[in-house]
Amino acid sequence: MIARKSASMPVLCAGALLVTAAVLAVGSWWEPDASRDAPALAATAADAVEEHVATTPVGGPLLPLPTDVEVDPVRRTLGERLFHDTGLSADGTVSCATCHDLARGGVDGLRVSRGVGGREGELNAPTVLNAAFNFRQFWDGRAPTLEDQVDGPLLHADELGSGWDAALAHVRADPVYRELFADAYDGRIVRETICNAIATFERSLVTPGARFDRFLLGEADALDARELRGHELFLELGCTTCHQGVNIGGNMFQVFGRIRPFYEDDAEVAPADRGRFNVTGREEDLHKFKVPSLRNVALTAPYLHDGSVETLGETVQLMARHELGFDLTDPEVDALVAFLHTLTGEQPASP
Repeated sequence: MIARKSASMPVLCAGALLVTAAVLAVGSWWEPDASRDAPALAATAADAVEEHVATTPVGGPLLPLPTDVEVDPVRRTLGERLFHDTGLSADGTVSCATCHDLARGGVDGLRVSRGVGGREGELNAPTVLNAAFNFRQFWDGRAPTLEDQVDGPLLHADELGSGWDAALAHVRADPVYRELFADAYDGRIVRETICNAIATFERSLVTPGARFDRFLLGEADALDARELRGHELFLELGCTTCHQGVNIGGNMFQVFGRIRPFYEDDAEVAPADRGRFNVTGREEDLHKFKVPSLRNVALTAPYLHDGSVETLGETVQLMARHELGFDLTDPEVDALVAFLHTLTGEQPASP
């Protein structure tokens, strides 16, 4: 275990990287202890902090976001314009930014997103912020890359409701686009360059500088007593079984209801609730979803793949019960929510 008081930054970073490598190799940081002593875990934040600095690994399997991500600036500018262009939709009313509003944490704040003609989708829009650090895209992970992801909303009847012939005609008819594509892609306006431009812009949407990142990088007083208690619980309860790495999630699939089943009758669930099963058809993928990133999670209500939970506290309690097998006390939920608020980073500018 790395003691924060005496370790230098290179040692801390090396230790965190080794831990994360181990996590990715075995699929979990540790399994929660079924004999957990609830009264002991309900100790006050002040009691928890007394030994936290000396006995808790700085981040365990949690790593800080990079402070600077390099992307081609010309392609980024082009991608930003495409990301906000409602002309790519069938009725000229919806863009990528409609569901992924940079002023709202990269989401739309709705239970499920609305597309052309006000049509409702089946899923809650995941944040686009830090999406570059996800190992796959969409809740069911059907897109391996950000480029592959572009097809999804463009072609979906309940989202942009368009197609590539219409999208290419719209872009090629615009003199500003023609100039930008000349600079960025030698004038090639094709599906591949449009997808790459949008993906390049999305890769720039990183939110460094969260108070927890500052803590990981050596700023011991970046978190207060209650937040430190939440961090300790996050590690102790085994939340890092699923939420780990620089994105604190986004690097694995997991069954929703891993310990306690969430759905009583599989025959009555909506198709979207079947998760990755809809992609693979394998029984072991039923109700399995890409684990979402917890970065900026305080900004992205409502929660879960179907947007069915309104508050962060309720989500914490539900996930502890169904994924880890624990019923948390109110002080524990409060501390964990306080910790999750420290994951909010610097938000990208919204044009």
